[in-house]
Amino acid sequence: MKESILQLFLQHPNLAIGISLLISIVVAILGLVPSFFITAANILFFGFWEGTLISFAGEAIGAVIAFLLYRAGFKKAATTQLQRFPKVQRLTEVENKEALLLIFSLRLIPFVPSGLVTFAAAIGRVSLLVFAVASSIGKAPALLMEGYSAYQVTEFGWQGKLILAIVALVLLYFAIKQIYRK
Repeated sequence: MKESILQLFLQHPNLAIGISLLISIVVAILGLVPSFFITAANILFFGFWEGTLISFAGEAIGAVIAFLLYRAGFKKAATTQLQRFPKVQRLTEVENKEALLLIFSLRLIPFVPSGLVTFAAAIGRVSLLVFAVASSIGKAPALLMEGYSAYQVTEFGWQGKLILAIVALVLLYFAIKQIYRK
């Protein structure tokens, strides 16, 4: 996927920022698609700092647009679905400072899907301003780590990528095992 996006950037360099932002918005609306591939493509094409900044802007704008779409279309139908996620469901019941802190905290946790946080906030009582501020601030540290990781992976040879893949699979195994244990 990263290669396809890079090829698109190379074919349309004057539109690369717009294409990147559009892809990030679509990823945010879909909610469960990881954004790592667009961050990696941005860093490879634009460089570390500019690529990370463009990824941040895309994710922040995408989260706000997804929030507005989710709020408009899914509020009633989704309330019962969130009962399976008590920590995220709590987000539907909070407002103001408490909502800001909760959204910020959930954005910092790498295993909480971004779309789930956006969805819960959208069907709850959280204002758009509180969501936008908390979501953006919370995404910054995670995106810097993601950007740095993407940058380092692109610098690896095949041996480093193989080691990284093995570590990722082991971590995924333990995460799934932990989920099924509960």
